[in-house]
Amino acid sequence: MTRIDVSHAGSLPRTPELIAANAARSFAEDGLTLQRTPEFEELLTAAVADLVRRQRELGITIIGDGEYGKAMSNPSDYAAWWTYVFQRVQGLEITGEDIFTEPIQRSAPGDVRLTSFPDRRDWVRFQDAYQDPDQPVLKQQPATAFPATTGALHYTGHEALATDIANLRAGLDSAGAEQGFLTALSPGSAARIANRHYASEEEHIWAWAEVLREEYRAITDAGFIVQIDDPSLAENFDQINPEPSIEDYLAFTRIRVEALNHAIRGLPEELVRLHLCWGSWHGPHTTDVAFGDIAELVLEVNAGSYSFEAANARHEHEWRVWEQVELPAGKRIAPGVIGHATNVVEHPELVADRIERFARIVGPERVIASTDCGLGGRIHPSIAIAKLESLGQGARLAEERLGAAVSII
Repeated sequence: MTRIDVSHAGSLPRTPELIAANAARSFAEDGLTLQRTPEFEELLTAAVADLVRRQRELGITIIGDGEYGKAMSNPSDYAAWWTYVFQRVQGLEITGEDIFTEPIQRSAPGDVRLTSFPDRRDWVRFQDAYQDPDQPVLKQQPATAFPATTGALHYTGHEALATDIANLRAGLDSAGAEQGFLTALSPGSAARIANRHYASEEEHIWAWAEVLREEYRAITDAGFIVQIDDPSLAENFDQINPEPSIEDYLAFTRIRVEALNHAIRGLPEELVRLHLCWGSWHGPHTTDVAFGDIAELVLEVNAGSYSFEAANARHEHEWRVWEQVELPAGKRIAPGVIGHATNVVEHPELVADRIERFARIVGPERVIASTDCGLGGRIHPSIAIAKLESLGQGARLAEERLGAAVSII
């Protein structure tokens, strides 16, 4: 029978105990680094082991640690995938500047620059919805503040990363599972904080590439897949005001692709997965860049597989992109066939339909059924588990359908 691998985009809801334990931790003098204790480490190890077991039972074949080692101190948190790195890098400082308070920037043809988050074009168009306290679109509370780069960047997260690796390894061994993955931030996304040290934005991005390479290499050296989270490849389009030309945006984005390729140079491609999305917050997303406009540039990233949103109402139609864009030989795609932006649990039949769309274009063996984005911090834990269950059931149903079609042929 044709096998459809099943995975997810990384973040899964933390247990109440883990959220409470994170909230109870104290910060070091830098105001960024959360202190670790033996009691916390023990709780974390047990939580990862239980999560790995549940994933295997639900039919997940490429299993993650849920990003449990990345601090989340509130059940609603869209930023843990990003803010974790502030505890693992030297050269950062809390200055009061962040993505919400930085000055508005205006772009011009040939001069593209990121503006502040409140000045994003979607946020401006739907300002009444984004700022309505009774119907908050962005109700969340990150575990740590956003810093600025104020000195030379150096990676200092070796101990925390080693813990993540050890916890996932122990969980996989205990559950009898084979393949696992850990997530890590991309240089382009990391460099979206204020830069007060490097001479240019490009120099800042390349500095992050050197820093984060240590994380990527440690994960792949452990035999795990590293999923590099880079929503900036698509999301940045909305953070440029006024809207840039596609030509200008591709030139602006290419720097980030080149820096990422530098960071992953020499790593086994089959152990590198790129995740892109359009920010994944619960908003209208009317100003997202079309996937077809960036797909070929995304494929220039030297990854073995590519994860992207394909289930939400703004991007589901873009499965047709793969009828026009050729997936390079030996590569795989991990389309989201389960959404993170709705509490409605997708029916397994629908999940199978979505999987089959891609399988009939690129081949079943090149499709990894996944989620649009991380479920952690976005939906209730019980709903997330139900969605993963439907994901596994839908993949098995797709396998049966595709196998039957081959038999008929």
